[in-house]
Amino acid sequence: MASVNKVIIVGNLGRDPEIRYMPSGDAIANIAVATSYKSKDRNTGEQKELTEWHRISFFGRLAEIVGQYLKKGSSVYVEGRLQTRKYTDKDGIERYATDIIAENMQMLGGRQGMGGGDSFGGGDSYGGGGDSYDAPPSRPAPRQAPPAPAARPQPKPAPNFSDMDDDIPF
Repeated sequence: MASVNKVIIVGNLGRDPEIRYMPSGDAIANIAVATSYKSKDRNTGEQKELTEWHRISFFGRLAEIVGQYLKKGSSVYVEGRLQTRKYTDKDGIERYATDIIAENMQMLGGRQGMGGGDSFGGGDSYGGGGDSYDAPPSRPAPRQAPPAPAARPQPKPAPNFSDMDDDIPF
């Protein structure tokens, strides 16, 4: 039987990303993302807002991008999978924690602290539509002077429709 382990989170970072490096040099980034849910209390009719916090881990190039571009308050879209881990706390009690292992990330909102007023939500793209990061983007080559404009090719003559057969079957 097939199974699916997929999570989609859209929320805001509650703190700056924590970046660490493994002995191999690969980056690991951890973030905490807040999502909220609004509901109306059945008894009082009062509007309530519940906030959930999600621990999300990024690895490799995706972790480096998170560390470079995200900060507390940034809006982010993350796709990933759930992973439960077992650990022993300082009192010797075994505990379980469920984290999200990110596989794809998209920055939402505008560029903060980047200078300029361009939006990150649509123009610049790496690996797909929007600012989606799911595969390591290739590093852009250093900018060089644009090549001199080439001579314009001569336009092709218009097609001669008199040669065409009139026996078209439709």
